[in-house]
Amino acid sequence: MSQRKRFLLRLDPRLYEALERWAADELRSVNSQIELLLREQTRRAGRLPERPNPVPPPAQSRTAPPAQSVPPREERGLRG
Repeated sequence: MSQRKRFLLRLDPRLYEALERWAADELRSVNSQIELLLREQTRRAGRLPERPNPVPPPAQSRTAPPAQSVPPREERGLRG
């Protein structure tokens, strides 16, 4: 995991209270809420590149048999 940069941020108490309520509404910490808002605005301004595409999962082997689906319970003679 990458290291996080720490720094002191001074905010107007009313702004902090508004952020605190907003964060609680979205089940986040105030720190996470501030980071989310900063990240969104930085991307909108074109100042933060998008994350690189994740590595796709490895392709299935061509020699492996195709996956078979399980028939519904009624077709297997089971009662539900």
